[in-house]
Amino acid sequence: MPKMIVSIDGVVIKEVQLTKDRTTLGRRPYNDIVIDNLAVSGEHAVLQMTGNEVYLEDLNSTNGTYVNGKAVKKQLLQNSDTVEIGKYKIKYVNEVAGPTFEKTMILKAGAVMPPIAPPPVAAGASPAAAQAADLGHVNATIKVLSGAAAGREVPLVKVVTTIGKPGVAVAAITKRPHGFVVAHVEGSNKPTINGAAIGAEPVTLKNGDLLELAGTQMQFVQA
Repeated sequence: MPKMIVSIDGVVIKEVQLTKDRTTLGRRPYNDIVIDNLAVSGEHAVLQMTGNEVYLEDLNSTNGTYVNGKAVKKQLLQNSDTVEIGKYKIKYVNEVAGPTFEKTMILKAGAVMPPIAPPPVAAGASPAAAQAADLGHVNATIKVLSGAAAGREVPLVKVVTTIGKPGVAVAAITKRPHGFVVAHVEGSNKPTINGAAIGAEPVTLKNGDLLELAGTQMQFVQA
């Protein structure tokens, strides 16, 4: 199934599966793909899917729509094409995803997180070995401190984990080789880290950092 992977400054912030014949992209919250940035028009572009083909059409946007660096009005997208809107890059992936991208996991306010299956453990392994195998694949977690989901822990095992409440405040935590960073993705209610507002520029997370997003308090815990 084709999908669009949105990033800014090399940080992936969201991944959207194209499941409808018509998928709209723009700054307004009613779009299917919302990019809350002034460089993006309210109704910027539309993705039209016919069979297994996806056409990108610019909707007379203010700053234009580019594919692989070239301004376009309407174009058939090819696998791995990069759509550019302002500072945002949107990679088009059809059927086969690149190895560096993983599906995002969204935590809505008050949502119940599904259990995460531990990796297999060799038969006859000791309980200590089983516990080590269970924890060894998790480098860090987000612990929810308030709200309906208080006490829950979200393992940061994906390349990108988006947290928050769509339409109110959403942040993206990205796993990098040497740690984790967090950035504001969308919504007028900016998240905070240790009381300071987080912008679009990624901020490095440290063990024990306190995040607040859409009225929910969370803590970043790194093993």
